Amino acid sequence: MSDSQYGGRFSASYEPPSDTSSFQMNPLSSHPPRTPRTSIVSNGSHIFGTDIYDTKADAGEKSQEIEVEDSEEEDEKPGSAKSRVRREDVWREMLKSSNGRDKAFKIIQYSMKVYLLFHLAVTSSPMFRGQKRPPWEAELLKRLTTAIAGFSLTRKCLILFNWLPPLTSILAQHSSDPYATNKSKQKPLLHTFLHAPPPVLLEFVNGLADDAATFSRLGLLGKRTGERAGRLADYCWFASTLVNLVENSVERSVILDLQHQVESRLYAESMTGGATSKSNPTASKLDEKELVRLQRQDYWIQVTRLKLLMDLIFVSYDVFRFKRAKGQVQTFAGFASAALSTAKLYDRHKNLLSKTHTH
Repeated sequence: MSDSQYGGRFSASYEPPSDTSSFQMNPLSSHPPRTPRTSIVSNGSHIFGTDIYDTKADAGEKSQEIEVEDSEEEDEKPGSAKSRVRREDVWREMLKSSNGRDKAFKIIQYSMKVYLLFHLAVTSSPMFRGQKRPPWEAELLKRLTTAIAGFSLTRKCLILFNWLPPLTSILAQHSSDPYATNKSKQKPLLHTFLHAPPPVLLEFVNGLADDAATFSRLGLLGKRTGERAGRLADYCWFASTLVNLVENSVERSVILDLQHQVESRLYAESMTGGATSKSNPTASKLDEKELVRLQRQDYWIQVTRLKLLMDLIFVSYDVFRFKRAKGQVQTFAGFASAALSTAKLYDRHKNLLSKTHTH
């Protein structure tokens, strides 16, 4: 139920296709910037560190020039490490983790659901209605239905104990209490739980409820207990998705503001002709790199927002108990969410492998 709670923290180094920018550079500048390109970066809600905003102002000018030249060499080199990464290697690394296997199983599960949905639509159409179906068709549909249920339970087992990361985060916050050294003044653990950040607390409760629902499906808990736990998990998933959408919007506004600042600096630099005493080619190149990083960041923020919207549509049918077109809407929303989350995870592992090959 908590498909939107996964995700690692990886930084991206995507080399995106060329695209035009929202402003024009002076072609007479002595060091006109490269054409900005639409880029993509990793990860979604509340995961972007402050390192992407670092202007490297504290580093020396010499080290800055070396860094820029090395980075440009890597970007423009046709046989870069990124191009040497094979798809098989990326999928191998993905499937090593439970998160990667969950994404792969989710794609398979919802692909089967989409097939069954189209099969039902075709067979119930006036053209094929009333025709005798081949005997193997019923057996195939039965096997696919069983496989879908099996993949669903397998995915639930893969994400068991997902409440441990938020629990360790809360316990770490409790142990870092300034009054922790004085046992008589130490705050109760319940106080720390109640004052934990809402996303962390929602993830913790969601993980516990998901585990209870999974144990019920395995036969370890009663059916009524499992249904109540599943209902609670749906509410937690719905609330956490709304929180993540708000955070996603705030992050994108920050990224767009930073991108506008960088574009303004580059535009002002290009309009000076690049020949004044105040012009700084190193700073201009660093701004170009920063602009590309921000464009990548904005791309993946938008991908994350789309995935969160698909999750919100999916879980809304369970929370509010909508009946109209439930099967069709949840099938396509689940498939879209699976495709987007798998693409994000694939990109992260590809970037990690490209860095490994570089070093």
